[in-house]
Amino acid sequence: MTDPAQALALVTDRIAHAARIAGRKAEEITLVAVSKTHGAEAIEPLILAGQRTFGENRVQEAQAKWPMLREAHAGLELHLVGQLQSNKADEAVELFDCIHSVDRPSLVSALAKAMDRAGRQVPCFVQVNIGAEEQKGGCAIADLPALLAQARAAELPVVGLMCVPPLGIEPAPFFALLDKLAADHGLAGRSMGMSDDFETAVMLGATHVRVGSALFGARN
Repeated sequence: MTDPAQALALVTDRIAHAARIAGRKAEEITLVAVSKTHGAEAIEPLILAGQRTFGENRVQEAQAKWPMLREAHAGLELHLVGQLQSNKADEAVELFDCIHSVDRPSLVSALAKAMDRAGRQVPCFVQVNIGAEEQKGGCAIADLPALLAQARAAELPVVGLMCVPPLGIEPAPFFALLDKLAADHGLAGRSMGMSDDFETAVMLGATHVRVGSALFGARN
């Protein structure tokens, strides 16, 4: 594994290259460094190398490490990229600057109430179960219009759609479908693409790529 600054430079270059091929600007794409399971000692070198946007999968894990990191480093942004239980909505709204995994009516209601209580609007992505996989989180494609209507009625700040394509299958058609769904619903954001496929995602319209192992190395 290269050092964190080299890893970050390499991923950033690959994003820029994919953007150029697609006739896009690299600045249109936010790199979310997914730091789940990694401690502050692994995260800090990336911060020092210039990375400012990070992603965590679980509220509890983020609570344990990010308050101290944010105290030490200004201007950090924290995104929740994993599943969220409705009973953790208040904590999520307090801790995160963006939530990528809104996928059901009960969570829309819980987040809208939590944002009201906190007096804080946190941008959200609706997660779509793009491959119709039973074991995966995300709203079914057929249920997306109703969920978006509910989110708009609740004044939840939905900025885009998110997906995780099925493993082991060419991801491009799934990214293209998410891009079309977002366009059809007038949403600018597309959170798609991870370490193995972020370049494909960038070429197909990703605005946020969620990259973990390409930056931090393989997880234990």
